[in-house]
Amino acid sequence: MRQTTEAFRSRYRAAIHPFYNPWLHGAFVLLFGVLAIGAFWSSVQQVRLLEWLTVPLTLLFFNFGVYVVHRHLGHHKKSYAKLFYARHAGDHHSFFTPGHMTYDGARDWRVILFPAWLIVLHTLVITLPLWWLFAQVNANVAGLFGGCMVLGYLSYEVFHAFEHLPPQNPLTRLPWVRQMRRLHELHHRRERMQERNFNIVFPLMDYLFGTLYWEPEPAPLTPSSTTMTRMQHQIDIAGEPIAVLAYAASVNYWPEWHPSSLKIIGPQGPLHAGSRFEEDIHAGGRAGHLSWEVTEYLPGRRWCAQAQGDHGLSLLLTYQCSAEGNGTRFVRTLDYQFAGLGMRIANKLLLKRRIDRESAASMLALRDMAVRHLTPSSVNA
Repeated sequence: MRQTTEAFRSRYRAAIHPFYNPWLHGAFVLLFGVLAIGAFWSSVQQVRLLEWLTVPLTLLFFNFGVYVVHRHLGHHKKSYAKLFYARHAGDHHSFFTPGHMTYDGARDWRVILFPAWLIVLHTLVITLPLWWLFAQVNANVAGLFGGCMVLGYLSYEVFHAFEHLPPQNPLTRLPWVRQMRRLHELHHRRERMQERNFNIVFPLMDYLFGTLYWEPEPAPLTPSSTTMTRMQHQIDIAGEPIAVLAYAASVNYWPEWHPSSLKIIGPQGPLHAGSRFEEDIHAGGRAGHLSWEVTEYLPGRRWCAQAQGDHGLSLLLTYQCSAEGNGTRFVRTLDYQFAGLGMRIANKLLLKRRIDRESAASMLALRDMAVRHLTPSSVNA
């Protein structure tokens, strides 16, 4: 029985100590880091041109260190780094999975940020001895090196937090942040996490060691009142939201309850972000074929997919669930458009009314069929 991300998140959050304060956690790391940088850089005076090379070389060294630790200790169990492996590959990669890459509240920072004591260890046990060695030769090089080692640590923490921000946050639209978010999302795929995209701030080492993997984001459909037709229907279903959405997101069941769905070619069970499937349909009195890709799955809350079909047809389908009394309020939203003028006219004159009737009928059928399938095992399907 497969464990859902939502179930893991619930257990992880319940295990967080009640006295944990995420704001205090973040503030301590930031304040300690800034003070440490200031202390190291306070010894720097009248830097010569060649000494400035310490800054990029130190940041490259830190970039390499992050890559090695992340790749070889974060995703491969070693006897001397069991705690780090369990926290990273176990907790972090179970909490954040494709389609579930954003945190819901500040207490979720517990699974994003390193433990607060780690920046102290990094500064006093790793950076300080190296600073002392460099100081025996050149005080400026030592000061720049020490400050940049702590700066690299803070940069990692900040960028990693950016990569798990909710998508509506304006910071996610910054070009550099957006690209690194995409690389990190690809790294969180189960089949990629041991092999690809280990850098967090800048993917240089991934490029040099051949582990950089890029895949463009699927172009999202953007519903607009002038170009797309929107249909929204809702119904109350007797069942828990997680189980109801798991059934609706199991596309192999669609022909059971949607009158337009004739045949599905694709995986069994609820489909997660990145999954693809094919569908033969007969909608609005016309036969056709759709190629689908799932873009989001939040168990018990939301499932989204988009499709391309015949006659320049584009669709965006969203299922949303919320608890309502002892059952689930299920909302189905369909946005679609045709590329050709002829089909757009046909849609306004005829197809739209037919598709609306079919969509309304599908909600009644979904209510009846979902109840039949809702068993205790379906909650964790």
